[in-house]
Amino acid sequence: MHKVVFKILALLLVTTLTYAQETEQKGHYNISKFKQLKEELPTPNSQHTASGAPGYEYTQQKVDYKIDLILDDENQRIYGEETITYHNNSKDNLEYLWLQLDQNMRAADSERPDIQGDGANVLYSPSQFSKTFIEDHFDGGFKIEYVKNMDDSDASYLINKTMMRLNLEKPLASGESHSFKIKWWYNINNHVTQGGRSGFEHFPVDGNNSYVIAQFFPRLCVYDNVDGWQNLQFWGRSEFALEFGDYEVSITTPADHVLGATGVLQNEKEVLTKAQQKRLAEARTNFDNPVIIVTQDEAIKAEQEKSKKTKTWKFFAENVRDYAFATSRKFIWDAMAVDINGRTVMAYSYYSKEANPLYGDHSTRAVAQTLITYSRATFDYPYHKAISVDGQMGMEYPQICFNPGRPNPDGTYSDRTKYRMIGVTIHEVGHNFFPMIINSDERQWTWMDEGLNSFVQMLAMMDYEEGYPLNRGLPKNIVPYMKGDQSKLTPIMTQGDHIYNFGSNAYAKPATGLWMLRNTIMGPELFDFAFKTYAKRWKFKHPTPADFFRSMEDASAMDLDWFWRGWFYTTGTNDIGIKEVKKYYVTDKPTERAENMAKRYGITVDELPPSLYLVSEDSEEFSDELQNKKAEDYSLLSDYIDSNFSSEEKNELKAPKYFYELKFEKPGDLVMPIIVEFEYEDGTKERKQYPAQIWRLNDKEVTKVFPSSKVIKNITVDPDEETADVDLSNNSWPKNKETKFDKFKREQIKG
Repeated sequence: MHKVVFKILALLLVTTLTYAQETEQKGHYNISKFKQLKEELPTPNSQHTASGAPGYEYTQQKVDYKIDLILDDENQRIYGEETITYHNNSKDNLEYLWLQLDQNMRAADSERPDIQGDGANVLYSPSQFSKTFIEDHFDGGFKIEYVKNMDDSDASYLINKTMMRLNLEKPLASGESHSFKIKWWYNINNHVTQGGRSGFEHFPVDGNNSYVIAQFFPRLCVYDNVDGWQNLQFWGRSEFALEFGDYEVSITTPADHVLGATGVLQNEKEVLTKAQQKRLAEARTNFDNPVIIVTQDEAIKAEQEKSKKTKTWKFFAENVRDYAFATSRKFIWDAMAVDINGRTVMAYSYYSKEANPLYGDHSTRAVAQTLITYSRATFDYPYHKAISVDGQMGMEYPQICFNPGRPNPDGTYSDRTKYRMIGVTIHEVGHNFFPMIINSDERQWTWMDEGLNSFVQMLAMMDYEEGYPLNRGLPKNIVPYMKGDQSKLTPIMTQGDHIYNFGSNAYAKPATGLWMLRNTIMGPELFDFAFKTYAKRWKFKHPTPADFFRSMEDASAMDLDWFWRGWFYTTGTNDIGIKEVKKYYVTDKPTERAENMAKRYGITVDELPPSLYLVSEDSEEFSDELQNKKAEDYSLLSDYIDSNFSSEEKNELKAPKYFYELKFEKPGDLVMPIIVEFEYEDGTKERKQYPAQIWRLNDKEVTKVFPSSKVIKNITVDPDEETADVDLSNNSWPKNKETKFDKFKREQIKG
């Protein structure tokens, strides 16, 4: 028998070599979807290693700020003076320092309006027409009064739009520090009418303002060994790359304002009444429900009286990458304690009466849940508090964020309003982890903070309320975007300013990718460990995309290069379907196919080794007798079972009666696992998942044989729509089986 097998193998080899010689062969590069990401990823080094971890020579800069601010509520201006100390921890000597002047995006001479390629509208409201063609441009932007050295001599600097270069008198050597001073002011924008990531909101009914203030001071750009200075201009969309440091901040406001900010409040007794101090102390021990620190009645009274006096709030923030605050005499303030593995963290909310009771019902509870879920998914939240502010936008900063959502005038609110407010609050509080602590470069890679954060947000929303209605991040919901006009799609790995559909590209698609990795490709256990490994490695550091990709593989022992390449580096789509299904029966009589094979190799069918054969249901060799035969009727199989299994094991054996040959096709250009659901005639179901690597040798179609002891009635690929399959019409067998999409279309037409 061995000689016969050897002869067959030898003939196969000769045939293959002959075919290769007779067929024109053309060389080509590796075009496999499973090609390693060696060309796409940067070369590992001693700072960013091949494992995805920081290397032994990893360094990052540190920047400390001492800032004194005055909020002019009458004129909506901020006046500030700051002393900046820059610590050069790199190995390089620096000839100059780059600072970000984000408010200059609103300067009268800003080029931001000029890069918008919008034509004439079909119609304009009077206010739109006035703003577009009549009104003067808002006089925003930093008004720099001076930049001085510590000896009060003038420092040399140059402003290029939203960037300022500080020219040093001598290079700043490795390990040295440099301090300097800047004095500035600017007009605060009305973020409701003029837009923006910060600003003020005016309430005409009571004549008061609420301020949510960020990007309000000149601050240092990141310098590292990946990009050197990260000094890409700020055009308003792609966010920030910032260094960690310590902040000592004093903010002078009207005396009746209530203020929340990044950092630990240093003068609580000076700015809070004794009643407010007592309530805050109570909140620090209440882990069940929020405690009101400033009541709605107190806020209404402050709205009416409008103090002309001032007071100064003093904060110290350690190891944060940015600073922001919110202040108003309209603010209600509530708080509750959160237990983060035995350590107390405070969850705060500041909101106007216009946002109550929606904020009173959900804001602080959403903050608390976010800290709990994200700490479980990454690392324990390291700061002492997290704040949600009724800011009517969605924006995030260390320990504080500004969120949307208000009830109807009568205090009622719909589920849509509720879930939007909770979802955005969780998202923005979650940004404390991505990127406020896991400090990725938002200006370049929006997805590294928005996408990763949107994914963990899904976990927190599910924790907040059973049955929480998820939307963004589910695979089936990204399909319309991925099926869109390819000329208007960009890969996730695209710098944020050049993305067409910002929400789908930078938020939804990466979140969907992580959802699929966790629930379909890797499994929760492997994914969760790897994701947490990445988070712990890079907290309070500057990770790159390669660090994330490599860490996920390093900690899971899974080669995911095929997934990163397809999902992150291309705009490809997934489409896997069932091309053909054949049913076979087993026989020990050589079939016509076996006889033909023997002839091709110059042997007779009798020379073949003892074998079992499969006969197709649609072949002439098929018979009712064959269909009714049992496995034990085949002596070869029976002898094998008797020789290799105990009597107990034989009782548990499930000998297949039917064999289904499944041919899967892949019109799409992504590779994905094949998830197959089999429904039997008796109504029971079974699932089988083939890993994505099944496509490694044939990118168009693959064939598998599935043995079954029962007749299969229906076969469905991706029954729960886990893989963002863009065409469900080829996902079922028999072909006339109605898909979920078909059912939807039918019901729409009927409706």
